[in-house]
Amino acid sequence: MIRDLALEAIEYVEKNDLVTVPPLAKETFRMEMMTPERQLVAPFFLGGERILVSYPTSTMTHEQKMMSMRGNNPYFSRATVHHELIPGHHLQGFQNARFKPYRTVFSTPFWGEGWALYWELLLWDRGFQNTPRHAAENKIGMLFWRAHRGARIAFSLGFHLGQLTAEQCVDMLVNQVGHEPDNASAEVRRSFAGDYAPLYQCAYLIGGLQFYSLRKELVGPGRMTHRQFHDAILRENRIPVEMVRAILTRQKLARDFRTTWKFLGDI
Repeated sequence: MIRDLALEAIEYVEKNDLVTVPPLAKETFRMEMMTPERQLVAPFFLGGERILVSYPTSTMTHEQKMMSMRGNNPYFSRATVHHELIPGHHLQGFQNARFKPYRTVFSTPFWGEGWALYWELLLWDRGFQNTPRHAAENKIGMLFWRAHRGARIAFSLGFHLGQLTAEQCVDMLVNQVGHEPDNASAEVRRSFAGDYAPLYQCAYLIGGLQFYSLRKELVGPGRMTHRQFHDAILRENRIPVEMVRAILTRQKLARDFRTTWKFLGDI
């Protein structure tokens, strides 16, 4: 299933001339099964060069197996696979290793996770979900993940601001997004185990919206093609998205530069 979803996404971005996919990048991603212990904090696929698979194991109870399969069904997994592999994290890592790797010291999740989430937004706009078969299921799967990204902001910031308990965060994911109870618990454990900074979960959607706004600014009026825009982002490596914008628009920055970019307008 994962292989087919990965190849479908690669074929789509190449056919529509959206981004350069080096032949070696297409050949070198791998798959690895997560241990039952790892799945307690990672209920969904993770990835980069390796896509880490969260799926039933022999030590799970029958109901735990069913929750894992429901939470990672083919229609939910469609967005997860292209988020983790190509055009998402695997393509990021492949290009970052080859272009300006010294900039990884400036790495920010608003760039890293924002890029992969941005493709979920862009592919939805372009109708990637409208397949000849199972279009309705694919739409539901992509919208489930859109709801999840929004809920991540609400529950993670709510927890760090002292407004929600961990149990309330789990309830939010179950009742408002539709997560399986075990998957919701694992997602909350992952967010608050200490491996992620307080703004990390917020960075997915906010970073994605920054790239989304920048695309409108540069690709919308025809200043760049989709391929030129996406290739340029990857070749500038991991820096704050506003700095990517400054480079692509040839903005001159003063020593006392302060951020002024309202990528969503006045809120």
